[in-house]
Amino acid sequence: MASTRKLNTKDGTPFYEISVSRGRGIPRLTTRWYPPAGWSQKAIDRELVKVAVEFERKVKAGEVITRQEERVESYRKALEAAQIKTLKQYGETVFMPSLAIRCSENTRTGYQGNLNKWIYPVLGDFKLPEVTAAQITALLLSMQAQNKSHSTVIKVYTVLQGLFKMAYLADLIDRNPMDKVQRPRPRKDEVKTLEAEAYTVEEIRHIWNCLSQEPLKWRAMIRLLIDTGIRRGECCGLQWKDVDFAKNTITICGNLCYTPDKGIYLDTPKNGWSRTIDVDPQIIALLRELRLEQSKKAISQYVFTQEGSAEPIHPQSPARYLQNFARKYGVQGLHPHKLRHSFASIAITNGADIASVSEKLGHTDKAVTLRMYTHADQESIKRASQIFRDAIKQA
Repeated sequence: MASTRKLNTKDGTPFYEISVSRGRGIPRLTTRWYPPAGWSQKAIDRELVKVAVEFERKVKAGEVITRQEERVESYRKALEAAQIKTLKQYGETVFMPSLAIRCSENTRTGYQGNLNKWIYPVLGDFKLPEVTAAQITALLLSMQAQNKSHSTVIKVYTVLQGLFKMAYLADLIDRNPMDKVQRPRPRKDEVKTLEAEAYTVEEIRHIWNCLSQEPLKWRAMIRLLIDTGIRRGECCGLQWKDVDFAKNTITICGNLCYTPDKGIYLDTPKNGWSRTIDVDPQIIALLRELRLEQSKKAISQYVFTQEGSAEPIHPQSPARYLQNFARKYGVQGLHPHKLRHSFASIAITNGADIASVSEKLGHTDKAVTLRMYTHADQESIKRASQIFRDAIKQA
C-alpha cells in the first residue's frame, strides 16, 4: 500500500511525497503531489488518497520504473531489435514503445490505430528490407481509391515515414523506401475553399450574440476559445490556479486528453511548454461568476467540470456541444478548432504580427502559424495593395 508524508520545498511550498514498496531488495518508487492553494485539509486528504491509489496502480502495472530500470529495458529492447524480421514485429517491439516515451498518449493511440487498420494488414508480414517504395505507394493509392480523406492518407504516410526512418538509422535496413515515395496529394474533389477554414468578424459576432442565451459554463468556455485561440484540450484542462483574476491572464500548462485505453487524463501542452496569455476582462468576469456558481455544487480544481461534479469536463464535450449549438442557431461547420483558426485569421488579417499570434497559439515554429492560419479576405488583399501604393507615393 502507498505511504504518504507531508514535506516542504526549500522555498517553503508544501507537498506530499507518495511512496510505494515493490518488495524486498527492490528500490521503492516515489512521486510528489502539490495540493492546490486554498484547499481545505479535508479536500486535500480526499484528493491525496486518489492520487496515491493511482500511483500505486501504475507502479504495480509497471508503468512507472526507475531511470536505471529504463536504461536496462532500453538495452534489452535494442538486443531484441537486432533479431526482428517483419515490419509488424519491429512496429510492436521497437517503434511504438519508443513513440510512447516521447509522444503524447493521443499521438501514440493514433499511430497504433493506423498501423492496425492500414499498414499491418498489407505490409506487416514482410521483412523490413523487403518492403519497397512501390508497395507503399500502392497502399496509399488504394486508400485514395477507397475515397479515404486526404488527412487519413497523410497520417498513414507519416507513420511509415517515422517507422522506416527509425529502422534505417538503427542500421536494420540499408535503404529507406520512403525516400522514393511521394507525399500524397489531395484528390480534386477534396480541395477545400478558404471560406471553410475560418469565420469572418460578422460570423464571430453572430456566435457571440447567440451565446448570450446559453448556460454560463458554455458562455465562458466558448468565449474563451474565441478570444484566445487555445486548443480544446488546453481549455478543458484549465485549472483555477492557472487563472489570474487581477492581471486578466491565464496560464496554459496542461492539456486534457482522452483515449479508450487510458480514459480522461491531464497531459502537458502539445509542445511541452507552458505559456501565459491575456484574456478579455469580460471573459474574466464570466469566470468569476462561474467559480461562484461551481462552488455551490462541488469544489473542483478545474474551471470546466461535469455537471454537478468536481471531475473535469470530457475533452470531447465542447465539440458535441458546438454541434448542437450550430444546429440551433444555423452556424455552419462549427467546431473548436475552427474557432482557433478564426482567432488567428482575424488577428493576422487585421494587422497582428505573426510572432505574437504564434506565441498565443502555442506554436514553436512561426511557419506553422503562417501556413495554417493566414486566410486573407478581399478587404485585407485590397488593404495590402493600398499600403504598397501609399509607400510608392511617399518615396
